Amino acid sequence: MIEEKVLAARNAAGGKFKEGYNCAEAIFLSFNELLNLDMDDDLVRITSGLGGGLGHAGCACGALTGSVLVLGALKGRNGTDIKERDVIYTLAEKYHDLFEERFGSTCCRALNTHPYDSTEHLKTCLKITGNTGKLLMQYITDEGLA
Repeated sequence: MIEEKVLAARNAAGGKFKEGYNCAEAIFLSFNELLNLDMDDDLVRITSGLGGGLGHAGCACGALTGSVLVLGALKGRNGTDIKERDVIYTLAEKYHDLFEERFGSTCCRALNTHPYDSTEHLKTCLKITGNTGKLLMQYITDEGLA
């Protein structure tokens, strides 16, 4: 059952990327559907600038930052309670480290050295986005978040 959910997440994230969504958008939309987060799909706009490592700046990978938004949707806080903040901070930091361990970096330009929007670049991003979906679903399951 868990394996099926993990593969479904990989396929959904990869599928959204193939449709033309950037890595962050693909993660957000996929997990909104897979986890029934009940967020309006129009919220995908808040993820658009994360693609390309923050708008082609090549910094934090959009698949990673999109994943942290999903974690926030699951366990983020609604107020100023420090204990609630600590929960999401711990989850985000642990996922960040897991992502870095899995992919070797969290930096877009280190993960994908090809020119933006080239065939090679898009193929690499597709793999990263799909595998990030897989990693995120496994993490969410392991942490008992869904």
